[in-house]
Amino acid sequence: MNKMLYFGVVGSGSITETHIKSIQKVPNAEVIAIFSRNKETSEKWGKQYNIQVYSDYEEFLGNDKMDIVTILTPSGTHADLGILAAKKGKHVIVEKPIDTSLNKTNELIHVCREANVTLSCIFQHRFDDGIVDIKNAMDLGKFGQLNFGAARTTWYRSQEYYDSGAWRGTWELDGGGALMNQSIHYIDLLLYLMGPVEEVHAYCATRAHERIEVEDIAVASLKFKSGALGLIEGNTAAYPGYSATLDIFGNDGSVIIENDEVKEWNFKNGNQYTKALREVVKTSASSNKMASFESHKKQYQDIVHAISEKRDPLVTGEEARKSLELILAIYESARSGRPVKL
Repeated sequence: MNKMLYFGVVGSGSITETHIKSIQKVPNAEVIAIFSRNKETSEKWGKQYNIQVYSDYEEFLGNDKMDIVTILTPSGTHADLGILAAKKGKHVIVEKPIDTSLNKTNELIHVCREANVTLSCIFQHRFDDGIVDIKNAMDLGKFGQLNFGAARTTWYRSQEYYDSGAWRGTWELDGGGALMNQSIHYIDLLLYLMGPVEEVHAYCATRAHERIEVEDIAVASLKFKSGALGLIEGNTAAYPGYSATLDIFGNDGSVIIENDEVKEWNFKNGNQYTKALREVVKTSASSNKMASFESHKKQYQDIVHAISEKRDPLVTGEEARKSLELILAIYESARSGRPVKL
């Protein structure tokens, strides 16, 4: 039987409870500690879930019972905090993006490898039922040659959202706007299914918000290394908030994902999407949050099994780096007005 693995959580913001609940659903996994500089919220989670609360990071990392650290702080702090954890022998999980800097990301990957600890990043949508089914169909050659892929995230974030934290909408800690913060999940899925990008040409703009340094609208045209073409749209100015969609078109079949569910599944051979219809949890268009943590749970389950089995998880540091590299190339193209090769 696999041994129990004990988690510590770093950060006490709005996403913290999703992670605690997801971990607690995984057999042989338990959250035992939380570190945050926000005493009020960390003590709330500590009391609610009966976990030890820390206000000092070194002291938190000194908890010898703790095996894994999950980092949920602003994006620009992920690598720095992860490196300290890895040097203390803790396995490291960070929320998306893995960081905002390729150099820091490279260092985090290197330090985790040297310390012989597992590194993963939260891209839970790779574990959505529809994505698992699409990847399996691709691996069986059902799509034939892939010709086009698009990821579009048309959401809405109010001015109050950006004003709610000093780090939001900053290059230093948010690392970007509609692409880096909101669209990165579907950008990760686009790369996961379509493969690496060779060249990108992009435009970014800040049109609907004040007091932010980053984009609230971005569009990019892509050329994949396979020769396929693609598009990315990231948008937090689409009032009142619409959908995240993923289009994959191949010689022999096409699929469209909308809000994490299969909307279209059409193949020349007549193959139909026969999985039982899954209940979609409807939420307000502005929140774009699903009530279920099932995909988070599945990713944590994969990470726990990977550590126990001494194998790589599905989302490694190197895998998480790919979406960061592409988004930074999009920003470079938008700044320079020229195509950028990866």
